[in-house]
Amino acid sequence: MGMGSDAAAVLFPFSTAATTSPRFCGTAVSHRRIFSDVAEDVTVSVDGQSFLLHKFPLVSRCGRVRKMVVDSKDPDLLKLELVNVPGGAFAFELAAKFCYGSNFEITTSNVAHLRCVAEYLEMTEDYQEENLIFRTETYLNEIVLKNLDKSLEVLCKCDGLDPVVEEVGLVDRCVDAIAVNASKEQLVSGLAHLECDVGSAKLRMQCQDWWVEDLSALRIDHYRRVIAAMRRNGVRPESIGTSITHYAQTSLKGVERRHVWDSGPFVGDSQRMIVETLIDLLATENITTVTLSFLFGMLRMAIEVDASLDCRIEVEKRIGLQLEMASLDDLLIPSTQTSDSMFDVDTVHRILVNFLQRIDEDSSGELSPCGYDSDGLKSPSHSSVLKVGRLMDGYLAEVAPDPYLKLQKFMALIELLPDYARIVDDGLYRAIDIYLKAHPSLTESECKKLCKLIDCQKLSQDASSHAAQNDRLPIQMVVRVLYFEQLRLKSSFSGGGGSGCVGVGLGLGADGSLSQRFVCSSSGVPSSCVSPQRDNYASLRRENRELKLEISRMRVRLTELEREQGLMKQQGRMRGGGGRHGGEQGRAFLASLSRGFGRITMFGVGGPAAADRRRKKSGRSPQCSDGKARRRQKASFAYD
Repeated sequence: MGMGSDAAAVLFPFSTAATTSPRFCGTAVSHRRIFSDVAEDVTVSVDGQSFLLHKFPLVSRCGRVRKMVVDSKDPDLLKLELVNVPGGAFAFELAAKFCYGSNFEITTSNVAHLRCVAEYLEMTEDYQEENLIFRTETYLNEIVLKNLDKSLEVLCKCDGLDPVVEEVGLVDRCVDAIAVNASKEQLVSGLAHLECDVGSAKLRMQCQDWWVEDLSALRIDHYRRVIAAMRRNGVRPESIGTSITHYAQTSLKGVERRHVWDSGPFVGDSQRMIVETLIDLLATENITTVTLSFLFGMLRMAIEVDASLDCRIEVEKRIGLQLEMASLDDLLIPSTQTSDSMFDVDTVHRILVNFLQRIDEDSSGELSPCGYDSDGLKSPSHSSVLKVGRLMDGYLAEVAPDPYLKLQKFMALIELLPDYARIVDDGLYRAIDIYLKAHPSLTESECKKLCKLIDCQKLSQDASSHAAQNDRLPIQMVVRVLYFEQLRLKSSFSGGGGSGCVGVGLGLGADGSLSQRFVCSSSGVPSSCVSPQRDNYASLRRENRELKLEISRMRVRLTELEREQGLMKQQGRMRGGGGRHGGEQGRAFLASLSRGFGRITMFGVGGPAAADRRRKKSGRSPQCSDGKARRRQKASFAYD
């Protein structure tokens, strides 16, 4: 925005009533003399500065000065004091020059001051024709308000001229002029730059809105009025969104991020007002074209400047509409509370709630109660839920090492997502394992409660192998992992199951203990009722009985070990120590239990040497032995 040119300036010739050319002379700080040829007869004081002037030029054009002289009833009045002059001494000096007929230019830099001081001094047509109000209004209507650039500059110069600038309607006229001219320029430039992309057969608009950056120089209250006027005049939402983003980056770049350990100065009310105004503009003007990274930036700023709760909730709702496009760095919002965790987990929890509410609304076909225009925002689908599930697993792993993160908040984030949001639970298992490592003071009941959130059936083979050897997990969790791992092995070996399966099954009770049952054949008849040839199944029944006895011994040993562990923990609490010896015995027993599971996975686990020994003992032909071996491979243990 440039200054007024010579063509845009209005020249005021010196009054013809003067016989000699007056000259302006520099004066001291406290006194100013406009003319030195004729002795002055009045001193006008404005904001601590005194001007030595003549009564006649002032009285002939200024209604306020005339009234002050008349009301004083003193023909020899020597001093006048003007208070609350809009524009101060600078504006009054320009008005005084106009009264004396001095030559000077009306430009975009001083027209706002001249218009306001003319209103203050009542320089209307009632006292003289083509007075200062008339001259400034002519300049505004013919030059300023027809040009977007000049309207912006004049609006910027309105700062500090309240309340007179509002009374004369200068702000409203500049705001409307900016909006109308921006809309016209967009229409003209859009038609001029409308091109057809032959390759994609799509229309492409190439239009650069130069005024986007210039709007950042406006005061926040003026900027809000300009954006509202632009929306009314049909300016493109994309341009308005770009302008809001640029304004935030320009006006809030001095706000540095504070950490919980910082003790910097408190952020002023002006920056808080900027943040709250910009967020309110997004809601009231229904701006949905801003980027997700900008929304996260505004959320961080709202937290930093302690903006109102309504503003934060508004941004969180908008982020929740497109959470599947967020990155892990976006969610890592530092906490500003010294007594809380390092990251703002509560804010992420609310964002996730908004995302899930959006899914429920889409699935039920209801309209959003927030009243958002969701044009351009795709409804969350199942793939979006899976993306958010992976995103939250990564977030949980990042915040898990925080020693100040409470278990309730950590579990609340895990429980919030539905089961179908995770195809595998490897990421969840990793996050929980990190949390257990960073919080060794958790009680056994808390560890059990946390580990129950892991679905062992969704763990991959690598995660199951790691969990089976993880000393931080409760014993019940390890038993469940081993149980489902044996189920997976049994399923892979059986190839989807065969007919006539016979054997003893292991099951997990509600308390995680082992249970034992017989397995029915594929026809639904219990295996004890199946009547195979005795010579073919005699050895099979014998091996079943041996394995049943071994399982019974394991169960008894597990019960005894749990009882010993409970006693040692009780003694450890009394002595202030821990029952680590019992835990080591438990781990050793689980290792032996895993080896026992490996033995009973299949009946043909003995290998070729064992098969040769059985063939020699039975004295049957190799063909018969091979058929018997194949029948043995069809028999396996089943697990609940």
